Amino acid sequence: MLDDEKITGFAEELYQALRQQKMIAPLTDREPDITIEDAYAISSQLLQKRIEIDGEKVIGKKIGVTSKAVQNMLGVHQPDFGYLTDAMVVDESEVLSLTDKMIQPKAEGEIAFILKKDLCGPGVTVSDVLRATDFIVPCFEIVDSRVKDWKIKIQDTVADNASCGYFLLGQQAVDPNSLDLSTCGMVVELNGRVISTGAGAAALDSSPVSCVVWLANTLGKFGVSLKAGEVILSGSLVPLQPVEPGDYMSVSIGGIGRTSVRFK
Repeated sequence: MLDDEKITGFAEELYQALRQQKMIAPLTDREPDITIEDAYAISSQLLQKRIEIDGEKVIGKKIGVTSKAVQNMLGVHQPDFGYLTDAMVVDESEVLSLTDKMIQPKAEGEIAFILKKDLCGPGVTVSDVLRATDFIVPCFEIVDSRVKDWKIKIQDTVADNASCGYFLLGQQAVDPNSLDLSTCGMVVELNGRVISTGAGAAALDSSPVSCVVWLANTLGKFGVSLKAGEVILSGSLVPLQPVEPGDYMSVSIGGIGRTSVRFK
């Protein structure tokens, strides 16, 4: 366990890395005894800085590292969660500047849930999530890490707000009860070439709905609920794709729709 001074220090270091677009050494290299609880305490303080200093507002939550493809790529073998703010939103018509805003970005296709009712664990079930969801949309999350060269363990990515960067929501809104989210297929293209495919069952070996269940119940342990109106990113179904200025990516999800993102 870390003392309060170290937690505050790491939160400040991560905040400055975010604002100055610089990388820092892995926290786990410097503090091998850091716990996941320590990491979430750092993440909470990092979020408070973004709220108090920059005026950002929380508009949702995300679950990360849900598929085997992503877990194997990062060497992190359990999910984590982070907070989404209004400063992270990218419009479909916008071209996202990687050089101005990010450090070492990677993009991933996801399904986003928009809630109409609160969800507060523990005890949240699949049925609860479906009843609480207003609609789902195709989504891109562009993750980023302030930790040098993505050399992260679970504590590093948790402390860094689950490696959040930016996210973009598609326009097609679909009732999640209208299709089987465990079998829906995903196709991701980079510059017109198919680079990965996946299916809903890749999410925690079950379904994106199971990811939202996990998130609601895990957050409940911290006294945090998923709120009506919030955006919930349910995790990638495909490997992360490094992106560079000039790249164009699209994601198509069976029964849900398509969205795309451009980078400069």
